[in-house]
Amino acid sequence: MAAACDGACSGNPGPGGWGALIRFADGSVREYGGHEAATTNNRMELTAALALLQELRQLPRRGELVIRTDSRYLIDGLQSWIHGWKRRGWRTASGSAVLNRDLWEQLDAARLADVRFEHVRGHSGDPDNERCDAIAVAHARGQEAPTAAAQAADLAPAPLQQLLTRLELAGRLAQGGYSLTLVELAQLLEQPAAQLAERQDPWRWRDWWVEPLAEGRWRLVAAPPAAQHGDG
Repeated sequence: MAAACDGACSGNPGPGGWGALIRFADGSVREYGGHEAATTNNRMELTAALALLQELRQLPRRGELVIRTDSRYLIDGLQSWIHGWKRRGWRTASGSAVLNRDLWEQLDAARLADVRFEHVRGHSGDPDNERCDAIAVAHARGQEAPTAAAQAADLAPAPLQQLLTRLELAGRLAQGGYSLTLVELAQLLEQPAAQLAERQDPWRWRDWWVEPLAEGRWRLVAAPPAAQHGDG
């Protein structure tokens, strides 16, 4: 299990959003996000972390779990500054009131002994950080977060975007039970039609079985998870 969180704000102060995710051992992912009409980037960073800790408290965990964040403010505050703030009655070293005290107090109370925060440089290509940023920015703009597939397509190099398009099309064709001509199949798989025409039995391409039908047509059928080790 792994987790990540991020915050965003337009104007700082201004409309803001936060995003978080939990990645489970079976490969599934849960995503979370929210919006505030008038806030700051730091408040959104803290809100994302708080929401994640509250969610993790309800889930079974094995061993230490790491939450990745690009907020030094969050990490330094929880690991170092907060101890001095509490000793001084929630005052900074210079004597001023600690900003966002309400969230810091909630975060302090929500700590989990087996959960720690780890810094990752923002916009450095870390997939979970990029995903949380996309969720947070979308909420800050009052929009729905893009799907993970759509975001991956935007970030991927052109050849990978083209592959993703083909895979998404293959999934829709299989789900709908549509048949393909030999030429259409060759275009989808990017393989020579003459080579495909020689195949007589069902065979696997990536996550699908390719089955021959009558009259020279073909159909894609989703392969069971245990069989997904792909040709092609």
